Amino acid sequence: MKKIEAIIQPFKLEEVKEALKAIGIDGMTVTEVRGHGRQKGHKEIYRGQEYTVDLLPKVKVEMVVPESRSEEVVKALSAAARTGKIGDGKIFIYDVAEAIRIRNDDRGEAAL
Repeated sequence: MKKIEAIIQPFKLEEVKEALKAIGIDGMTVTEVRGHGRQKGHKEIYRGQEYTVDLLPKVKVEMVVPESRSEEVVKALSAAARTGKIGDGKIFIYDVAEAIRIRNDDRGEAAL
């Protein structure tokens, strides 16, 4: 099993959810996060004062999928989240040793 974690632009969330739903991926966790990569934020002016916004709003989407489907999920997620501009985000892939469904103690891929 693989855990796929993607940091994306907030306005791309609906597109990403629809793309994943289209390939049969329903379970995911979505978290509003803040951060920056190479773009390092930007400057804004508020009431005549200039200040730096260095932590930009992002969305983190996490899911655990069978290893056989991980590449398909990454391709769909990447295509849906891409704008071609700086700040599109990143995808991280981790190995998952075990998954357990709390309700009935299903284990492994059966728990997904």
